[in-house]
Amino acid sequence: MQAVIEALRDHFRVDHLVYHWVDSAGDQYGCGTYSDDWRDRYIEQNYVRLDPVIIGCYSRFHPVDWKRLDWSGKAVRAFQAEAIEYGVGNQGYSIPIRGPNGQFALFTASHNCDDQAWTVFIEKNRRDLLLIAHEFNRKALEFEPDRAPEVARQLSPREIDAMTLLAMGYNRAQVADSLSISEHTLRVYIESARAKLGAMNTTHAVARALSRGLIVV
Repeated sequence: MQAVIEALRDHFRVDHLVYHWVDSAGDQYGCGTYSDDWRDRYIEQNYVRLDPVIIGCYSRFHPVDWKRLDWSGKAVRAFQAEAIEYGVGNQGYSIPIRGPNGQFALFTASHNCDDQAWTVFIEKNRRDLLLIAHEFNRKALEFEPDRAPEVARQLSPREIDAMTLLAMGYNRAQVADSLSISEHTLRVYIESARAKLGAMNTTHAVARALSRGLIVV
């Protein structure tokens, strides 16, 4: 996986690609192209407790441009400046992934460039990055010890449509309008998808559909 992520970094011509995950037992794993010095510094200072990327992505299930996160605090600004000094880059795009039994992962691209160049890069590559992120996660799950395989249940075309639009940020009224159905009918599709995915709620269902590659945003 380390060799693959280095090759992908070169393919996309960005400074860094990183994959970091926490398994169901709370153990952390990762591969990526940040410097060893930054990795050690991050762990030594326990920066996970204030990193806006970790905090912001944990409450989301869709990709996040770092510019949209909260960097306003004094400690956070100092962390950001230090990360840039270590070569992380001033731009970033992170894809949160949720797997079975509480697994949480992030796939991140970061680079040093202006806002316009970064916007162009994301517009061009976000679909490929999303697909790659979920493939990395699928492979990583194979390494989790004693993991029972998940029973896959396919979603219907309408359930996929509904989950995809919800993942894109549409509200229920907008989804129903886009699919030319009533909100009552939409609720039936959502509840059916939720049951098939074994999800606790709609947000959990969307996250599971994304993590299993059943929908692509």
